[in-house]
Amino acid sequence: MKDGNEDSRAGRSRGNLSRRRLIQGTAGTFGAALASAGIYEMIDTIVKPPYRAAAVDSTPVEEQYILQNEQVVMVDGSGVKSSHGKIAVRVPALHDHVITAKLNVSANAKALQEAQHHLESVLMGLEREFPPTPTGVAATVAWGLPYFHHYIPTLGKTSSFFRAGTSYPAYLPVDLTTSKKEGHTVYALQEARTFPSDQSPPGFGPVRMEQNDVAVLLRSDSLANIKAASNALFGSGSSRAGSLFKVTSIRQGFSGGGFYGKQGLPSKLALAADIPGAKSIPREAQGFLGFATTLDSNMGPGVIANLETLPGLTDQWPNGYFKQGTTMHLSHLFQDLVTWYEKNFPQYADRVQAMLHPGLSPAPSPGTLALQPPGQSEAEVAQGVKRYHSYGHTGSMSEVDSTTSPKTSNYGKAYPTGTTIPVRGDFDTLDNPFHYTSDPTADHYSKKPAAGLHFIQFQPTTAIFNIVRLSMDGHYPDRTLPVEPRSAHAGINSVLHTTHRQNYLVPPRRHRSFPLAEFLA
Repeated sequence: MKDGNEDSRAGRSRGNLSRRRLIQGTAGTFGAALASAGIYEMIDTIVKPPYRAAAVDSTPVEEQYILQNEQVVMVDGSGVKSSHGKIAVRVPALHDHVITAKLNVSANAKALQEAQHHLESVLMGLEREFPPTPTGVAATVAWGLPYFHHYIPTLGKTSSFFRAGTSYPAYLPVDLTTSKKEGHTVYALQEARTFPSDQSPPGFGPVRMEQNDVAVLLRSDSLANIKAASNALFGSGSSRAGSLFKVTSIRQGFSGGGFYGKQGLPSKLALAADIPGAKSIPREAQGFLGFATTLDSNMGPGVIANLETLPGLTDQWPNGYFKQGTTMHLSHLFQDLVTWYEKNFPQYADRVQAMLHPGLSPAPSPGTLALQPPGQSEAEVAQGVKRYHSYGHTGSMSEVDSTTSPKTSNYGKAYPTGTTIPVRGDFDTLDNPFHYTSDPTADHYSKKPAAGLHFIQFQPTTAIFNIVRLSMDGHYPDRTLPVEPRSAHAGINSVLHTTHRQNYLVPPRRHRSFPLAEFLA
């Protein structure tokens, strides 16, 4: 297997410069961090943006979480676009940034409604300047439970959605499926929780359950476009929205770069930053662990991840306030590349079985792996544990993250059994754990680059995320597999170290700015 050493000397010299920039960009104030992308500045100089056909229609859709005009290419087993390729892979934006914040707005109707108009004006200005596509910049505004709890305690005005006097959390979308199962009202957005295999790095302390009011996800093939959007939303000045927020973190990263046969960003940047284990990353890999992460079959199609799309999931069909919205999970994890490539899974076949499921005998791959994961039922996963005393990462989740029978959506779209529901938006990072944090001590901030993942997933309810994540640890609603969830026998869990988690509600575009503030009196 190729190890990505091409141009390694040049990469190392660029890396030395990049690390100096990284230190200068993040060790100072928020303003300096906002203006600098540190080591990520080199991306636009070493990788050409992927070819993207012109968008037929770049009018923003209501679903904020959908990255419009995200092309799908057919790749071969090494993850490279090919006329003989048989595997459909979505080509993500090269750059991904997340900025989290607390609000800097008084908790009264007048202040919040003024803030609502101001933020929406800035967002609309961005859309006039950039299409919401990878060639422009796509902005997704998500709101945490602290926003609703502290700023929207009671709705003071009657509307077609709510009665006056409706109090938190009664105006939030209801998870009908989980409410029926548990015998009480459960909302689509829930507080984040930890999971059996969650383990932070030594000395970090417990996984941090964050309490941000808002998170903004920015995606683009152009770093300049992302900087312009970040400055408009969080910079100072009357025409910008920065006065509304107290930024708590800036998280930056990347994805792809190798779909067209070139050295991918994970390999190039990890080598430039002297990350332990970087030499083992396959040359064209989309992610640090060497596997394609945006297989089209593993991403919810169309608007299936909306709150209201699948009948019976939530109460947002047909006319809910949050219709065409979704929920979002955001977390940060370190990835131990030495343990992955050298200790626990030193052979290519070992990594295939850990990522997919045991028992597979893959042909040697020239680099990254883009395999269509065979779906496994919960019973098949359990049978695999009996035979091999282990289970694979995607195999453990393939049934619980998909439709279990044919479904027809509320929009009349037919989804066959096994259709994936969540949409992933995660990206690799060298942040440690963030590019910038307002609390370096609590977040254990370090200037030293580290291989990590800013994990993002969109799904109709938090309960769906929790069920899928628990299955990754061998915990199913009706059984628990006899495998220690952090062992090398439990998929890829032994190489992951979680540091932060939080869940958010992503409103539709029409309500993205300070949702529900218009109903305060």
